[in-house]
Amino acid sequence: MRYLALILAAAGALLFGGLALAGHGWAVWLAIVGAGLTAVGVFDMLQTRHSLRRNYPILANLRFMLEEVRPEIRQYFLESELDGRPFNRSQRAIVYQRAKSQLDKRPFGTQEDVYAAQYEWLSHSMAPAAVGSHDFRIKVGGPDCAQPYSISLFNISAMSFGSLSANAIRALNKGAKLGGFAHDTGEGGYSVHHRENGGDIIWELGSGYFGCRNADGTFNDEKFAAAAVNPQIKMIEIKLSQGAKPGHGGVLPAAKVSAEIAAARGVPQGVDCISPARHSAFLTPVEMMRFIARLRGLCGGKPVGFKLCIGHKSEFMALCKAMIETGISPDFIVIDGKEGGTGAAPLEFTDHLGTPLREGLVFAHNCLVGAGLRERVRIGASGRIITAFDMVCVLALGADWCNSARGFMFALGCVQSLSCHTDKCPTGVATQDPLRQKALVVEDKAARVSNFHDSTLEALAELIAAAGVTHPADITRERIMKRLSASQVQSFDELYPELKPGELLRGGDGAYGRLWAMADAESFAPRALV
Repeated sequence: MRYLALILAAAGALLFGGLALAGHGWAVWLAIVGAGLTAVGVFDMLQTRHSLRRNYPILANLRFMLEEVRPEIRQYFLESELDGRPFNRSQRAIVYQRAKSQLDKRPFGTQEDVYAAQYEWLSHSMAPAAVGSHDFRIKVGGPDCAQPYSISLFNISAMSFGSLSANAIRALNKGAKLGGFAHDTGEGGYSVHHRENGGDIIWELGSGYFGCRNADGTFNDEKFAAAAVNPQIKMIEIKLSQGAKPGHGGVLPAAKVSAEIAAARGVPQGVDCISPARHSAFLTPVEMMRFIARLRGLCGGKPVGFKLCIGHKSEFMALCKAMIETGISPDFIVIDGKEGGTGAAPLEFTDHLGTPLREGLVFAHNCLVGAGLRERVRIGASGRIITAFDMVCVLALGADWCNSARGFMFALGCVQSLSCHTDKCPTGVATQDPLRQKALVVEDKAARVSNFHDSTLEALAELIAAAGVTHPADITRERIMKRLSASQVQSFDELYPELKPGELLRGGDGAYGRLWAMADAESFAPRALV
């Protein structure tokens, strides 16, 4: 059906060409039209810039033609809320423009209602700083880390091979290589497609331990060590939960477990691939810290951390207590917001389970500060982060760097067709169909991935310079304002107060103090307070 228009055009050209040769003069023009459309369709299939045109020759041109008719139509195609969820209308357009190295400026002022509740802005300075290098980096690696990693402030968030096509993984990783930033594998394993172009890798270990598991699904030290020492792998990330479906396992149906996916995950081909809801390698916070130390030893001292969407707050505090009790701390923690999540999940999970990014980030940052651990542990943040302003907000709230999934999917050409789960992605991004994914040309999309990363960090440098500072770490909470109502505005400093260093160790007051008293390093279950 994807090639129906091309087939009909070619058939029409032959039919009416034959009639024209038979003496039917009226058929000449129809034969010319059919031949012209056939030529367009063939060109569409051969060009490399637009995946849609390669997958839908002739028909896809209607989309691009309509974009040029009126600005309103262009706004619909580039900026509409196709998934029906709260989403900044201009963000997708910004990604496309930056990925294609197009001008990302626009006329006639802001498109936001600056007097509406929830509107946010960064206070600028009357003495702007000079815009310097935008290659912002931070070192990840605590005192027990032998191979610290200098990570970019903007990286590719976790998306597995299997959820994304082989060509999408290749393009993302090649883009990371070109731009000098990191690519998180997702829990689907460290595949040959991740290895092909040599971009920096963060290897995510989910509860299925894909790529380093025994036949019964438990963790295998030898398999992990054999892969983890690869110099391409820069950090190891244990996935406790993700924003799309925290506390939920997963099943990749047997029909989708191809030979490639089976090899990447270390599972049998043609058998249901199970991701349990929880890990089997540890059962308590203390055991988890020891597992982190075990992984760090097996991978040669590379940074080891974990990712989670904040749930029961006492459980995260239990992890902090386990760090203090064992003297073992992760090198980093990635806080995943429930508003993120490119993966499919039950509606109730995506809409109503888990803590949004900002609240989860502030809580985790405060816990580490209050427990005297913040200097040892870096914090990454993921969850619908696309623009430089998104980055500024989470960096001010405690993050050291940001990860983005949706933004880099847009850079690959994703049009939010919402067909990820059908294996019929029109742009070849989220499909295992070999013909559909062939439309995604790795070289072209890798350049767009790199462009988007570079342009976003350049915009970040310009934004913070306007605020009078030269590094994102210098943006403090009082510089960011949020409108609560038509007449009430507060700074992030007022909305998200910080704990003082060591405050929890001194028996902090209020909600934090109560949760700290409930937390138990020996169990994820909270203590009962008398």
